[in-house]
Amino acid sequence: MVERPVLGGVVVEERVPARRVIGLAAPALGVLAAEPLYVLVDTAVVGHLGALPLAGLAVGGVLFTQVATQLTFLSYGTTARASRLFGAGRRGDAVQEGVQATWLALVAGLLVIGLGQLLAAPAARLLAGDEVAGQAESWLRIALFGAPFVLVTMAGNGWMRGVQDTFRPLRYVLLGNGISAVLCPVLVYGAGWGLEGSAVANVAAQVVSAGFFFRALFVERVPLRPRPELMRAQLGLGRDLVLRSLAFQACFLSAASVAARTSVGAVGAHQIVLQLWTFLALVLDSLAIAAQAIVGQALGAHRPEQAKRFAWQVTGYGLVFGVLLGVVFAALAGVIPPLFTTDPAVLGEVPHAWWFFVALQPVAGVVFALDGVLLGAGDAAFLRTATLLAAGVGFLPLIWASYAYGWGLVGIWAGLSAFMVLRLVPLLLRTRSGRWARVGVVW
Repeated sequence: MVERPVLGGVVVEERVPARRVIGLAAPALGVLAAEPLYVLVDTAVVGHLGALPLAGLAVGGVLFTQVATQLTFLSYGTTARASRLFGAGRRGDAVQEGVQATWLALVAGLLVIGLGQLLAAPAARLLAGDEVAGQAESWLRIALFGAPFVLVTMAGNGWMRGVQDTFRPLRYVLLGNGISAVLCPVLVYGAGWGLEGSAVANVAAQVVSAGFFFRALFVERVPLRPRPELMRAQLGLGRDLVLRSLAFQACFLSAASVAARTSVGAVGAHQIVLQLWTFLALVLDSLAIAAQAIVGQALGAHRPEQAKRFAWQVTGYGLVFGVLLGVVFAALAGVIPPLFTTDPAVLGEVPHAWWFFVALQPVAGVVFALDGVLLGAGDAAFLRTATLLAAGVGFLPLIWASYAYGWGLVGIWAGLSAFMVLRLVPLLLRTRSGRWARVGVVW
């Protein structure tokens, strides 16, 4: 019988039980999948209005997505900090990280509304021709009013994951998005609001979900006043995560712009496959959420060896999960795209991206799992540098070569493939080094 190590009178598990990983990952999967699943429903509803509204949603959606993707530290950074405090037995302090992240979310959300209204028209024109830009602008101006509520939901998810409570966020997000999924076709078709109806339904979902996260903080009975010193510390970690997010978005904005300048059919096809990619990326990211919480707790409790063992354990889970998803979506190649549109120009372009999307799933499974490990360890500076290099060397050159030489979606998705492979290699090397496993509640 193998004797398990004891630390401070507490038995330390050599291997994190799979049921614990699943217990954190399964509800996190529901939360992560809820938003892109709603976007897929939204895409299907708008897609039946025609290729032009679908293209407008594609461009407007990419622009609005910047709100969340540039401020991921509100969720991922908060989880990293809260999980270490939780591992050290300081649950109240972990929740306080959520309070301060919520204040930051409200301030940032109001700034986004103001700046977004000023920049909506020029940003849409930058990414697309006048006809598509007009559709995108009308959708975006309405959707921007949901920005503070999107960010509050991100902050709420962050601290709750940190204290390993992933079931309540699942209920909150599903209720909000469920209401909106019903409301979307009613407003788009029943009320005759068209593309703008989809934006209103979006805002409704965000308001409902954020309301539940506000209530969750109130019932914790912790002080709700702003604490500038904690917010400054969160922003310090957030700086590296924002720069990392900028690299992602420079790539995806460039991809949307090149697709929009290729043809209406190409941008519609890119929207469909990109939303499926986003959906599956977040499905795979459920393992990263579990990894963040478990690694952060282990390091906060001064158990670095457990954190290192778990890093490879979750890598194996990610690889298997990615292979399964790739097989499933390869089998459904002729079934899924017609669910989103009947436009022959769009359907004709889909295969140019589809097989890249399928082949990348195993790579994505490993990359996202290791992202979670390093985010849980607070190793944001390394993730920033690795992502910037992969974007600058892989994704962006191939996207703009695609525009220059007319490669279309094949060039765009080849760029995404290069980006993922160039992220995979340094993540594996960093994880093997073990230098990320720094213990304690700060880094």
